Amino acid sequence: MLNSPQPPLNTKRNPPEPSKKITWKRRFAVLSRWLHIYLSMLSFAIVFFFAVSGLTLNHAAKFGDQVHTLQYKGKLVPEWVNKTDTALLDKNAIARYLRETHHLKGALSDFRIDDSECDLSFKGPGYAADAFISRQTGAYDLTVTSGGIVGVLNDLHKGRDTGSVWAVVIDISAILMTLVSLTGMILLLFLKKKRLSGVILAAMGLLLVYLIYVIWVK
Repeated sequence: MLNSPQPPLNTKRNPPEPSKKITWKRRFAVLSRWLHIYLSMLSFAIVFFFAVSGLTLNHAAKFGDQVHTLQYKGKLVPEWVNKTDTALLDKNAIARYLRETHHLKGALSDFRIDDSECDLSFKGPGYAADAFISRQTGAYDLTVTSGGIVGVLNDLHKGRDTGSVWAVVIDISAILMTLVSLTGMILLLFLKKKRLSGVILAAMGLLLVYLIYVIWVK
């Protein structure tokens, strides 16, 4: 009795199922690339600003604008400042009068009172206005100092006299630049051909900065 024909053997192997580990790595690489690109674009203006203002701050003598100083004299209503009880002085009214009369900018950063004088300071990026008021007569001397556009950039870079809103901007900038750096390093680790050389260069850069600090700065 003849044997019935056998079905042909399937010589093709089924493709292996993708490894969960590889899939996770691919997804993480795609996410890192997406974050790196869009965070870089989002933080471009911030990084550019701090790069330029870092140069102007580090070479203030070369890039610095000429400082402009203006002097004013005036007189307040004596009753505003010659009260025996200093708690009765209307600080807001005094500051508002000076601000409106001389078009002062910046925030009121200090208001000192002693037996003979009141001292007020208005501060802003690249800007300062200091008033000295006689408590006996109400006469005052006002000095306004402006550092120009470079002075403004330098103070913004340092966060000096910039207020709480700009402090939040600096925090956000630091977070964005940290994320851009980390996602860039993560992407490098996924490039097999350039991974080793990239890590070596990063380590050399870190070591160089440390040596400069230890030898020339510390």
